[in-house]
Amino acid sequence: MSTLRLVLVRHGETASNVRGALDSRPPGPPLTERGRQQAARLAEELATEPVVAVYASTALRAQQTAEPVAQRHSTPVRVVDGVHEVQVGDLEGLADQASYDRFFAVYSAWADGDLHRPMPGGETGQQVLDRYLAVVRGITSRHADGSVVLVGHGASIRLAGMALARNVPTSLAEGALLPNTGRVVLEADAKSPTGWQCLSWTGLRVLS
Repeated sequence: MSTLRLVLVRHGETASNVRGALDSRPPGPPLTERGRQQAARLAEELATEPVVAVYASTALRAQQTAEPVAQRHSTPVRVVDGVHEVQVGDLEGLADQASYDRFFAVYSAWADGDLHRPMPGGETGQQVLDRYLAVVRGITSRHADGSVVLVGHGASIRLAGMALARNVPTSLAEGALLPNTGRVVLEADAKSPTGWQCLSWTGLRVLS
């Protein structure tokens, strides 16, 4: 029986990650040398996966992370609009604790169901999900089985992962940030009301 898996991957390290800056606008900065090493390691870790397609957001860092994976599986990187990072508006480029507190206050509200609350000068959670889930629907229409790798961004992956798979505990999606090249693995499930179940979250097995 054929099964479709969706592997959501956060990009590798950038200079903005190193200095702790909120960096959401594409195309954004490239990977650091360490980020390139992380991308190469990701390709090695996914070498035995039955990867049928590799997608990436419009951000340069996502495309550079996806490239080694695509090369390993002899497939192109398909750039898609709609899976870029949560647009943080007035918080863009800031790295102070007060800005992070404002970001996490909104994100926590989203995780608790208040999706219409906006980031200061930025997107609402509903806007993020509307664009992200449309891309996932497009992928589902193009692929029936195998593993599809989608390289994107931590905050949008966490929010979409929780929306796509109802077996993801809110505490997990709202808790620790995804590390660079951290993965959320989903599997198509016709019995799920959302059509997906989560198999693992950054290496942690998620119960159905």
